[in-house]
Amino acid sequence: MHSSLLRSSLVAALIAQAFSFSATAAEKIIKIDGSSTVYPITEAVAEEFQRAKGVKVTVGESGTGGGFKKFCRGETDISDASRPISQKEMDACKEGGVQFIELPVAYDALTVVVNGKNDWVKQLSVAELKKIWEPNSTVKNWKQVNATFPDKALNLYGPGTSSGTFDYFTEAINGKAKASRKDFTPSEDDNVLVQGVAGNLGGLAYFGLAYYLENKDKLRAVPVVAKEGGKAIFPAPETVMDGTYQPLSRPLFIYVNATAAAFKPEVKAFVNFYLENAPELVKEVKYVPLPKEDYEAVKTHFKAMKPGTGFNGTSEVGVKITDLLSRIK
Repeated sequence: MHSSLLRSSLVAALIAQAFSFSATAAEKIIKIDGSSTVYPITEAVAEEFQRAKGVKVTVGESGTGGGFKKFCRGETDISDASRPISQKEMDACKEGGVQFIELPVAYDALTVVVNGKNDWVKQLSVAELKKIWEPNSTVKNWKQVNATFPDKALNLYGPGTSSGTFDYFTEAINGKAKASRKDFTPSEDDNVLVQGVAGNLGGLAYFGLAYYLENKDKLRAVPVVAKEGGKAIFPAPETVMDGTYQPLSRPLFIYVNATAAAFKPEVKAFVNFYLENAPELVKEVKYVPLPKEDYEAVKTHFKAMKPGTGFNGTSEVGVKITDLLSRIK
């Protein structure tokens, strides 16, 4: 009987230990979701962090808008975003009791692409892009865009409406976020957009620079003329850094749950690891790193744990990182 009780006690202890271990392991899962554009950066950081620290990190890509919905309900620790948080999302976070820390982590260049065999489009102006993409646009033929273009069907592909890329492009080109024609093929998966244009001679799409660079064997990037009489500028790390690729250059963000950063050491460690390794990993996945002084400013900002946003609920073209951080008091 004594040995039976001993065995029972031992089994009970092992079960308790197993439950304790499972709870501890569960607590150390870092949950991230959001932008498909920011996903490659965060996924690269997560892989390195898991290898170095042994803490599990899950990274989803339900789009900037979809990510913020989960984040503001407290379901994730970090939200990837390819645009600033909107006023509606700020209100949702407030209602959900979620304070956030806004951290720029890289630059991107929204890239307008056509089929690799398209030999007539040498450049497009912001005015022509607006003509194509503005709400209620009736442009369905390349000749309607520019009289010098051939009489060929124009087939449009673009990010889904919950995408931060969609919000930023429509803000930069049409003057208002989400203001866009609706008769295009949307997808939150940039690879679907790549395949659409690659398989259609008259296709046109826009998405982040990294996805173009991965598929430049079948697509062609179109240089953009910002103002009438201006020079056509190609999207590239150099033109993003020197500020000449406008208005389609933009910062990319992670939003960190302030409570998670304060009370979950693994989240704080992950964000510090992210900012420390971003310059190398951002470049590795073909995005544009922030200047060194900007990363230092972002690190200082995170160390101070200042919640809030430097924006007023909308995107802002041409914003400087240091100016953005200084607005958050």
